Amino acid sequence: MTNEELLRIIEQAAKDKVTELDLSNKNITTLPPEIGTLFNLRSLDLWNNQLRNLPAEIVELQNLRSLYLWNNQLNSLPPEIVQLTHLQSLNLSSNQLSSLPPEIVQLTHLQSLNLSSNQLSSLPPEIVQLTHLQSLNLYNNQLSSLPSEFGQLVNLQSLNLYNNQLSSLPPEFGQLVSLQSLYLSSNNLSSLPPEFGQLVNLQSLNLYNNQLSSLPPEFGQLVNLQSLNLYNNQLSSLPPEFGQLVNLRSLYLHSNQLSSLPPEFGKLVNLQSLYLQHNRLNNLPPECGQLVNLQSLELDGNTIESPPPEILNRGIEAILNFCRQQMTQKTDHLYEAKLLILGEGGAGKTTLTEKIQNPVYQLQKNEKSTEGIDIVQWKFLLENGNIFQINIWDFGGQEIYHATHQFFLTKRSLYTLVADTRKEDTDFYYWLNVVELLSDNSPLLVIKNEKQDRKREINERDLRANFTNFKETLSTNLATNRGLPEILTKIKHYISNLPHIGTELPKNWVEVRKTLEGDERQYITLEEYLNLCQKHGFTKREDKLLLSGYLHDLGVCLHFQDDDLLRKTVILKPTWGTDAVYKVLDNPEVIKNLGRFSRDDLANIWHEDKYADMRPELLRLMMKFKLCYEIPSSPGIYIAPQLLSANQPEYNWDESNNLILRYSYDFMPKGMLSRFIVETHNFIEQQTLVWKTGVVLNKDKTRAEVIEHYHQREIKIRVSGNRKKELLSSVMHELEKIHNSYERLKYQTLVPCNCARCKNNQSPHSYPLNTLHDFLDARQDKIQCQKGFGMVDVRGLVDDIYTTDKNGQRITFETVDRNQVFISYSHQDREWLLKLNTHLQTMINRQSLAVWHDAKIKPGSEWRKEIERAMAAAKVAVLMVSPNFLASDFIYKNELPPLLEAAEAKGLTIIWIPLSFCLYEETEIAKYQAAHNPQQPLKSLSESEQDAALVEICKKIKTAFQSAND
Repeated sequence: MTNEELLRIIEQAAKDKVTELDLSNKNITTLPPEIGTLFNLRSLDLWNNQLRNLPAEIVELQNLRSLYLWNNQLNSLPPEIVQLTHLQSLNLSSNQLSSLPPEIVQLTHLQSLNLSSNQLSSLPPEIVQLTHLQSLNLYNNQLSSLPSEFGQLVNLQSLNLYNNQLSSLPPEFGQLVSLQSLYLSSNNLSSLPPEFGQLVNLQSLNLYNNQLSSLPPEFGQLVNLQSLNLYNNQLSSLPPEFGQLVNLRSLYLHSNQLSSLPPEFGKLVNLQSLYLQHNRLNNLPPECGQLVNLQSLELDGNTIESPPPEILNRGIEAILNFCRQQMTQKTDHLYEAKLLILGEGGAGKTTLTEKIQNPVYQLQKNEKSTEGIDIVQWKFLLENGNIFQINIWDFGGQEIYHATHQFFLTKRSLYTLVADTRKEDTDFYYWLNVVELLSDNSPLLVIKNEKQDRKREINERDLRANFTNFKETLSTNLATNRGLPEILTKIKHYISNLPHIGTELPKNWVEVRKTLEGDERQYITLEEYLNLCQKHGFTKREDKLLLSGYLHDLGVCLHFQDDDLLRKTVILKPTWGTDAVYKVLDNPEVIKNLGRFSRDDLANIWHEDKYADMRPELLRLMMKFKLCYEIPSSPGIYIAPQLLSANQPEYNWDESNNLILRYSYDFMPKGMLSRFIVETHNFIEQQTLVWKTGVVLNKDKTRAEVIEHYHQREIKIRVSGNRKKELLSSVMHELEKIHNSYERLKYQTLVPCNCARCKNNQSPHSYPLNTLHDFLDARQDKIQCQKGFGMVDVRGLVDDIYTTDKNGQRITFETVDRNQVFISYSHQDREWLLKLNTHLQTMINRQSLAVWHDAKIKPGSEWRKEIERAMAAAKVAVLMVSPNFLASDFIYKNELPPLLEAAEAKGLTIIWIPLSFCLYEETEIAKYQAAHNPQQPLKSLSESEQDAALVEICKKIKTAFQSAND
């Protein structure tokens, strides 16, 4: 802005007697003396200019109440500024001030003073005379101490000292008794004075990024605190008095050194969000069961043993229920673990199993190989006098079993890999990769069965370098028992030192476990199980189901609570179920028919009494494990894809204008393509174009060929037809669901080049998808083809394989398998989510609705991927619309675009709930049906009216869900 333009503005403002003048962001370097003519001015905004000083005439603005000088180049204040005695708000943020004139104390009416982002190294003691100050912002300066007189600012309500160099606070700091908000983050504080506890009106306190090693007991006096952030300090413990902070809603304790929480922690009954990740916790106190309002809990980066991981993985409700049961009952310890014995067929696994139980066992000639899985028990006495029970799982080594073993390989177990040194057929890298991929780094022993004392060396150093869970190699001759005592000693050592051994559990959990173990039956009904729990002191159904879920995750029994049919049965002997599954896969007629079988076939296969009444459940078990699927056009006829022909059938393929994509794996577990076939079987072309390592899908006149090249560690996809990107997106979505079931699967998604030389070429140059994303993030638009050497548009490569929304976010919707209600809401409206969920619970319990919201995300999960998967599975999206919802950047960029796109494609129904008055008419939401009158949003209603409205809303959600099913 030129001086002439500025003068004209000032002259006009003087003529109009304006009271507010906004001169922000005008590139002003100096103010003319005429500024002093604006006698009526009460507010002057000079934000984001280039002012180096102020004219003396500014003192003429005697009516000025607010002066904003943020983001200029002031390195000092003119003495005359103190004559603005009516000034109430002064913003000097982001200048170059290194000191304040003592005369600033003459601004006696000042209520708000912002000095953030300057170069202040000290404050004049006289500043304490600004007794009317309510807000003081000193963020991002160089203050190393505060004057002792600072405590005289007794009317301060908000104080920001973030990002300074404070190493201590004066005791007088405790006199700031009116403080409600205090920011002391990113300083060098190693302790707080006891007087800190006098700040009893504090509601929000930020102390993250300091060096606090402890908190004074007086800290517990801050009873009005609602938000407390102690992230990234050095706290090793919390004082018992911490439990007095009963009004806390949000607590951030992540990245400290906490090894335990005091029992008094359970008194924080109003806590809604708790962040404890990256500490040294190995248990949560049982008193945490009292945190009934907790909605968000983060525990990553700890080594928590109690609650056990199986409970932690089930989410907040399960964790709190477990703690509550611990608190209300006596506790006991469970000394039990799994030993899994793997290896090729005939290596000696079954012999080792027998020898572990009975070292004098005599090898049998032509000993029959294990079919499927055998499970036996071995018990030994611990040094503390407790009996330790090992459940030995002996896995069949035949190729057909390899793909199914993955469903039974569990975490927190000890693995042994048995190798026959005569055959030299053991692929150590395959088995160690499988265990590493599926068992969360459980320890593994290699046992060399040196039959006829034939030795075989293995490269232990290389195995150890590549697999951190590989412990050691042990040699034996199971025929003579040479080396057997050492093997038994090592097994006892490693298995008794697994991290979960001796976990403290509610006593009635251990009692029920022992009762179930002593039951000779193969299975019991859910009702029988619930009654058994009742006899042992359980009173709540959710507690009983929590235990059965825990035992399921441990592999002790099988209870599939998320399946309408299987949930009615608790399988006490997992071998009963696994034997039945393998009877089908091993059946000569099923093998002869290339995996095809009928219900009549199953009646013959499962003819024994122990199976006869449970055939529907056993069939569902096979389908649950993705081992078979029903042919859509032939009800009652099933295919087990791992038994399909290895021969690729004849079919024509139009190679022009294909979309091609490859997945390349560092290690490729067996059975991935079989699972993919099961997941996509509805779209197998003519239900005939499928074979052991490949399938052709056909949907909406578009075809996808998906072929596994196992020995090349690759899956190749090519798509032709009218809607290539949609079908490719569906294929990618299903494969990525399978990928995500392996915690550490390493692979690359390879995108084909679309340059003139590569286009329509069946073997184009390919780019790793993550490399393309790196290019886009770095704003690099071009990448070179390594075949044609031309430069190729990066965005075009990405857009070739999937659709993105207007913000460049990938839309990963799969419209085939939508089976739930997705609730989108702002976290600031969480109370309304809880109210809605309470009303929906009856429908959820009766399984007429499946509902998902982000509170269901388990600790440790990749929350963004979980949200994407949930949206992809949504039949109905419920939007809880409010100003908070509309202002949410995450919802606007990541949730609304894919939801609205899916609604346009007719794959999703959207209904929305007006929580409060807002500008919904300005958004695309307005064109969708509201579940309630927007002119009477829920917040405008009385409590009883809200309940009545929510009941009607739930009915509409159910109707929409059922309509989507029809």
